[in-house]
Amino acid sequence: MSIVTDPIADYLTRIRNAQLAGFRIVDIPASNTKKAITEILYKSGYILKYKFEDSENKQGLIRIALKYDPVSKLPIIRELKRVSKPGRRVYSNVDELPRIISGLGIYIVSTSKGLLTDKDAKKENVGGEVLCYIY
Repeated sequence: MSIVTDPIADYLTRIRNAQLAGFRIVDIPASNTKKAITEILYKSGYILKYKFEDSENKQGLIRIALKYDPVSKLPIIRELKRVSKPGRRVYSNVDELPRIISGLGIYIVSTSKGLLTDKDAKKENVGGEVLCYIY
């Protein structure tokens, strides 16, 4: 068992690696933050479905069914990238929230109202820590 210093980066890397290998399902150790990110990915249409499972340890597991284009067989998620890292936190107020590919992708922002997409954060008029982006 290895110690992960950045669980969110590990979460994103597991999804990236599973897509590169062509896997349909990926299992990721659970945390409340990762569960919230998974729900955002599902609502935004980037993953097919997900399930939170309890395991022997208290941590639990997130099982994600990845989504691929039916014609080209390419993954729906083109890029997942961590923005704020443990060594360099990136914060943004509501007016300076970045946009990715003219609004086609999403940023996930940790706000005082929980994890939100950049669009939802603008609606709620809150800024926060920019965790990652997906497109």
